[in-house]
Amino acid sequence: MGFPILFRQQRPGMHGCPFQLLKFRTMNESRDEAGNLLPDADRLTSLGRFLRATSLDELPQLWNVLRGELSLVGPRPLLMSYLPRYSPWQARRHEVMPGITGWAQVNGRNALSWDEKFDLDVWYVDHWSLALDLRILCLTLLKVLRRDGISRSGHATMPEFQGACHPLSTQKQKPT
Repeated sequence: MGFPILFRQQRPGMHGCPFQLLKFRTMNESRDEAGNLLPDADRLTSLGRFLRATSLDELPQLWNVLRGELSLVGPRPLLMSYLPRYSPWQARRHEVMPGITGWAQVNGRNALSWDEKFDLDVWYVDHWSLALDLRILCLTLLKVLRRDGISRSGHATMPEFQGACHPLSTQKQKPT
């Protein structure tokens, strides 16, 4: 798959502050004639598919947890490039520490639409409790064993988030 074995990518943490997320590399760096990266489906290796299906690619994130950049449970940290695309309501997902697993992960993972994922992330922000985190950790174990929701139908991973378009994304904003 190439070196280094660990994939590092800047992701937004709590309040959108960037940190370096660690994962095991699951894709190669294959590019087209113009030098652009090929789509995820073309770059995902067979070992990478296995690592993602079993969620073993996430293990290096335990280092991020030890460093205080990530929690075991919280909304999954997405890409930095998504930050300006969020509605104020969607951006509420950054009011808590991001996590290795979360409410959206155990309720559909990548099989969810972006709107569903944000609905679940903000619900988690509003309903956080230790009991909920323990429930999510138990449900995560079941999801990993069953290999549920690994990818979006018709995609190797998750399609790119294009921005807030769901009517609820603006209706659910808290009054200022």
